[in-house]
Amino acid sequence: MIRLIGLPILATTICVFAQTPCERLKSLSLANAVITAAETVPNQRFEGPGTSSGPPAHCRVSVVLAPSPDSHIETEVWLPVTNWNRKFLALGNGGWAGNVPVRSSTGLHGDGYAIASTDTGHQGDATDASFAVSHPDKIKDFAYRAVHEMTIQSKAIIAAFYGSGPRLSY
Repeated sequence: MIRLIGLPILATTICVFAQTPCERLKSLSLANAVITAAETVPNQRFEGPGTSSGPPAHCRVSVVLAPSPDSHIETEVWLPVTNWNRKFLALGNGGWAGNVPVRSSTGLHGDGYAIASTDTGHQGDATDASFAVSHPDKIKDFAYRAVHEMTIQSKAIIAAFYGSGPRLSY
């Protein structure tokens, strides 16, 4: 009986210490992925057309995903330092776009969303598919695998940072 009473206390202690500070995420071990940067970014202001303010303070995590030997999928995950709404938003991009468009989400990030995006496995503009020539794995990455892998690894990073995964995912 004493063991059963101690179990909830142990579980509570594990949950309290499960939260990982941003910079420590760099050492997080993920399958088929390497975290290349993890840094706390203070409140920002982006200058330019249609942007009057930037995201609040957040943990910016850069990840390279490699589900196949020919894969190189760049991903960013932005985690609000405060006021996380327990929601995860995966962003897409258009056309053949080979970039990580998280900056386009500053309004949603300000609403407390943890956000991730990917370059879908290639760098380049929205008019060129030359990355796919003779690279069947890169075609799979672009078609579906990059977004799937980004989502799986982002949820693991979110759980490591906050101590629990998202309540809702979009």
